Amino acid sequence: MRTPIDFIVDSIIATGSSGVSTSPDPVRAAYLHIPFCRRRCHYCDFATGLGTAELIERYVQVLCSEIRQWPLEQGSPPLSSIFLGGGTPSLLSGAQLGRILETLSTCLGIDSGAEISMEANPGTLEPGQMMAYQAAGINRVSLGVQAFQPHLLEACGRSHGVAEVYEAVAAIREAGIHNFNLDLIFGLPHQSPDDWRESLNRVIELDPTHVSLYDLTIEPETQFGRLYRPGDTPLPTDEQTVEMYRMAIERLTGAGYHHYEISNFAQPGSQCRHNRVYWQNQSYYGFGMGAVAYIGHRRLHQPRKLHDYFQQVAQHRCPEADITSLLDHWQDTLMLGLRLREGLDLEVMGSRFPASWIEAALQVLEPYRAKGWVNWDPQRLWMIPPQGWLFSNSILADLFASADQAADRDGLDRL
Repeated sequence: MRTPIDFIVDSIIATGSSGVSTSPDPVRAAYLHIPFCRRRCHYCDFATGLGTAELIERYVQVLCSEIRQWPLEQGSPPLSSIFLGGGTPSLLSGAQLGRILETLSTCLGIDSGAEISMEANPGTLEPGQMMAYQAAGINRVSLGVQAFQPHLLEACGRSHGVAEVYEAVAAIREAGIHNFNLDLIFGLPHQSPDDWRESLNRVIELDPTHVSLYDLTIEPETQFGRLYRPGDTPLPTDEQTVEMYRMAIERLTGAGYHHYEISNFAQPGSQCRHNRVYWQNQSYYGFGMGAVAYIGHRRLHQPRKLHDYFQQVAQHRCPEADITSLLDHWQDTLMLGLRLREGLDLEVMGSRFPASWIEAALQVLEPYRAKGWVNWDPQRLWMIPPQGWLFSNSILADLFASADQAADRDGLDRL
C-alpha cells in the first residue's frame, strides 16, 4: 500500500530530480574576517587577537591584496550580501573599511541593493565613526550587547558598560542606519531568569530590527572553558536555559518579532540576508585570517595565525581546501536548513540529492511528526517550534544515521 511519503517522493522525481546535481550555485555573498579586539571575551574561541594601529593597517592592506588575487570568472554575478565579522570590525577607521569595500566592488562587484553588514562592539564607536561607516557603504550593523547587567558583562570579559550600549544604538540611528541587530547570550555564569527578563525588556525598548540570541557554549580553549564545565554551578541548568529560551520566544514574538530561525528574530523585511546564505548551504567567499569559504562543494580554510595568513597572501598560495562528499553536503543541508522556520524546499533537495535519501529521511521522521516536532508537505520539510528546535540534536542524530545507511546502500558517498 502506498503511503503519503511515496507520493511526495514521486512528485520530487517528477520534477526531474531523480539524479544528483553537482553544479555549484553562483557565489553572491562574501564574509570578511577582522580579527582584532580590545580584549578577548571569556567565551570566545574565534581567530582573534589584540592589534596596534600599525598592525591593523597592514592587515587591511593584506586583506585587499587577497581579494585582488581571487580569480573572477567571466559573467559572475555581483555580491548581494557582505558581512564583516570578527573580532571587532568597528576598530577599523571609516577610510580603512571604505578601501576594503572599494576593493570588493572593483574585483567582485557589489549589487546596488546589497546588504552590507558589520559587527560592532559598544564602546568602540567614536563620535562620527558610524557616519563614516555609512558613507563607506555599511547599511546594517550587528551590535554585540550580550547582556545589560554590569556583573554579567564583567564576568564575560566584555570591554563595554551598559551606558555604551545606548550610546552605540544612538550613533547607529544618527548615521541613518535603521537596519541593526542586537546580540544577547543566555546561559551565562550567575545569570538569573530576572537578569534575562530585564535584558529582553531593554532590547524590546531599543526596538532593533533584528535580535540574535545565543545559548552559551563552553569551548575548551577559552577562559570559560578553563573555569567551568557544562552543568557546573554557577552555570544555569539545562532546564533553566530552556526556560530562558521559551521566555525569549514569548517576549519577542509578543513584541512583533518573527521567530524565523532557531536563534534569530526579525521585524518584517529585516531577516539577515547574509546568514540565510549559510542556513541554505549556499556558496560564499571568505577573506581574511581564519575565514572559511564554501565554493563548488569545497571548503577553503585560511590560516588562523596572522603570520601564516600574511605569508600565504604574500606568496600567492591558495587556501587549504576540503572537498565535501555528497553525504557531507546532505548532512550540512539538513542541519542548517532545519534551523529555518520555513525549513527545507523538497524540490531543491530533490535536485541535489537522491530521492531515496529523502524517502529514508521522511520515514525516520515519522515518530517525530507524531509528537508534533516536525512536519512536511509535498513542497517543504520543517521543524515545529519550540519543541522541534529544542530537540533538534536528537532529530538530526537520527537523520544522520539514516543518511549513512542510505549512502552505503547506494554507493553515493562522494561528489
